Amino acid sequence: MWKMIMKNKDALMTQNTGGLTHTPVLSTHTAQKCCHDSNRHCTKNIKDNFIPGASLSVVLEEITAPAMRLNFKNYQFVLALTFAVEEINQNPALLHNMTLGFDISNVQIEAWKAFKNPFVSFFGKYNIPNYSCKRETKAIAVLTGPSGLTSAQVGTFLDLYRFPQLSFGPFDDGLSDHNKFSALYQMAPKDTSMATAMVSLLLHFSWNWVGLLTLQDENALWILPVLKEEMAKNRVCVAFQLEITNYAMSFKFLSFYDQINKSSANVLVIYSDNESLLYLIMYVEQYLLKGKVCIVNSQWDLTMRKRYFILGTSHVPLFFSHHHPDVPGFTDFVKAVNPSTYPEDFFLAWLWFLSFNCSDSESDCVTWENCLRDASLDWLPGHIFDTTMSGDSYNIYNSVYAVAQALHEMLFHQAEVQTMGNRKETVPSPAQLHPFLKNIHFHNPAGDQVILDEKRKLEADYDIMNIWNFPEGLELKLKVGKFSPCALQGQQLSLSEDMVEWAIGTTEPPQSVCSESCGPGFRKSTQEGKAACCFDCTPCSEDDIANETDMEQCMKCPDHQYANTQRNQCLLRAASFLAYEEPLGMALACMALCLSTLTAVILRVFVKHHNTPIVKANNQGLSYILLLSLIFCFLCSLLFIGHPNTVTCILQQMTFGVTFTVAVSAVLAKTVTVVLAFKVTSPGRRMRWLLVSGAPNFIIPICTLIQVTLCGFWLGTSPPFIDTDAHSEHGQLILLCNKGSLTAFYCVLAYLGSLALASFTVAFLARNLPDTFNEAKFLTFSMLVFCSVWLTFLPVYHSAKGKVMVAVEVFSILASSAGLLGCIFVPKCCIILIRPDRNVLHGFRDKTHFHKNTDFLEERH
Repeated sequence: MWKMIMKNKDALMTQNTGGLTHTPVLSTHTAQKCCHDSNRHCTKNIKDNFIPGASLSVVLEEITAPAMRLNFKNYQFVLALTFAVEEINQNPALLHNMTLGFDISNVQIEAWKAFKNPFVSFFGKYNIPNYSCKRETKAIAVLTGPSGLTSAQVGTFLDLYRFPQLSFGPFDDGLSDHNKFSALYQMAPKDTSMATAMVSLLLHFSWNWVGLLTLQDENALWILPVLKEEMAKNRVCVAFQLEITNYAMSFKFLSFYDQINKSSANVLVIYSDNESLLYLIMYVEQYLLKGKVCIVNSQWDLTMRKRYFILGTSHVPLFFSHHHPDVPGFTDFVKAVNPSTYPEDFFLAWLWFLSFNCSDSESDCVTWENCLRDASLDWLPGHIFDTTMSGDSYNIYNSVYAVAQALHEMLFHQAEVQTMGNRKETVPSPAQLHPFLKNIHFHNPAGDQVILDEKRKLEADYDIMNIWNFPEGLELKLKVGKFSPCALQGQQLSLSEDMVEWAIGTTEPPQSVCSESCGPGFRKSTQEGKAACCFDCTPCSEDDIANETDMEQCMKCPDHQYANTQRNQCLLRAASFLAYEEPLGMALACMALCLSTLTAVILRVFVKHHNTPIVKANNQGLSYILLLSLIFCFLCSLLFIGHPNTVTCILQQMTFGVTFTVAVSAVLAKTVTVVLAFKVTSPGRRMRWLLVSGAPNFIIPICTLIQVTLCGFWLGTSPPFIDTDAHSEHGQLILLCNKGSLTAFYCVLAYLGSLALASFTVAFLARNLPDTFNEAKFLTFSMLVFCSVWLTFLPVYHSAKGKVMVAVEVFSILASSAGLLGCIFVPKCCIILIRPDRNVLHGFRDKTHFHKNTDFLEERH
């Protein structure tokens, strides 16, 4: 590679009575002639008398290529340097008694034989006879770049002499080793926010399946872990990762060709330095990676991309560049530059010669009379020469100002410590400049802060650039967005999507995902053995919703809400309960009223025929108590229907427990009465006093008192309360009564069951006792029905939910009560109303034993 050293264009100061005059001189240490614009006279040596001043040496590459083909794009570095030097020299506040200059040399940096002369010139000696355009002047600092390799090679030598070196290329992590490069300062900010900026761009376009492409260098070593961590934090997955060495690029791309092209990742994140980045892009294009979006950490040289653009932009470049303000006056300065302004500048003359064809074929020198008078560099296409200051040129501009500021502070410091008698004008030593460069902190004319200390540098803002190449060859660089790391979260990235030129034939950004997004109503479920970005979409379960895309988990609706059929929204549940207006509630209420009315009618029949034998048999008073309790049992079921509240919830269970206890204990008392009636009439029995004293009648209050005690314990510990059921019916919030203490509830049921079982057992044992009106068989059958109903109730009650559970409980109350009513009293009513002829005792006179028993019962009543 051909390289060039630019050393010291001195704008030296001479002292006149009229003030300060500036004599710009540009020395070219090559075997070329110095051509002037007026007399076409070619000179070899200029022998003017100069007062020494401070100068800068600038090490560049790619200003020239083999056969002296100029890289006009990088010639902007020279103009930025010239502009900064002249601006400083015209500023009376800086270096008021000293002039700053710079020097240009052309060398091959790899060859020490050609490289030694410029290094000698750093320290004041020129060894090229008869071609020096200036007197001996020592350089105060060296500017190197833009390649980090160039800065590293030059810095190895400069560090031996503690010679200040300012690198204006992209920040190179390898150059930040202060043990190896203690005299080197990097002007570019460190890309601490580059990973965040790239990932923010990926998230903006919803690209979560990307490939990584880097060179195996020190910059990649630090950026890759940071980039991967940032991607993992934001759920962006790496489809493939390629690390390529410079010396084996072609071989590596061939080996990874199938992997890249077969991958569904349509985005390539490329991180490299400027010098190697172009070759990566060219290989991406060469191997026809169609439709890929390349996100690049910095821009590349468009003039070198001629061969690249011949194939057409099959992929989209989006690259980041450090944001910097516009430098006032630079564009006008570039437009005004021409060979007449700087006649000694061979590069400018050569650029003019190639661009505007100003040469006279009979002469080796340029004839300016043949040029267009108003020719300007802004006539050239943007891909040939851009008048807008580039990032590297801006770093050069800041480098010159940093040296000038440090030199100014050093001279001011020296003036304070020197005595007036010993004061003399001297060019400072370069090594003395380091303390001032390290602590430099100022605002340049553009208003931007300049800090050389890496620890104190502010995080850089990034401009997001895009290349417009339609129509073919336009190659317009356009800013489409910006990333500001110091902005508020969520406002760091600003992008104009409509300004991005995508691949030819498309108007929308491509998709780069492993799996399509899961829409509302679905959640992501990871695929086993694959990256987190690869997933399946699973619908949310009932009462769960996903109201956003790509949700990891479905959200459960609150109890008073339910999920719609699309599972993407929670809707308010309608309050529901077993109401009288519903068919089920209305049917149960009608049944309860009808049965209670029927019971009242039967009671009225029994009261009306209270003197008949069938009513007097088996204790007439117990029959009345049983009928009254059955009326309340039927009516208590109405408490379970309608809008529940705290009072009805408590009355439901308490009324049910007490009334059924009275009914079942009355059945038990009637059964015991039948048994005692036969036992006391047998010879030798001494239990007559039990029946005569009405002992069976005490069964009812004793059993009821026990049940009341259990209910009181229930109310005292955990009483029933109003509750909601949001799961039994879709879209319904069912209002119902919670039992409170399930233990107390089942104790009440168990107690009722034990009474029923006792009644059933006693009645079953007395079922075959002979008597005219023995109701033991009816009692046995009634208790069988009662027990069957409640044994069936328990499993059905547990399996039912919501209003159905309440309906089951109401039906069980009605069915068990109706069983008692139908089995015990309906046969008797049939005899009383339909067969009154059987309601007498004469039909059974031949059975003396049973006749005495009946007479005893009638006598008892």
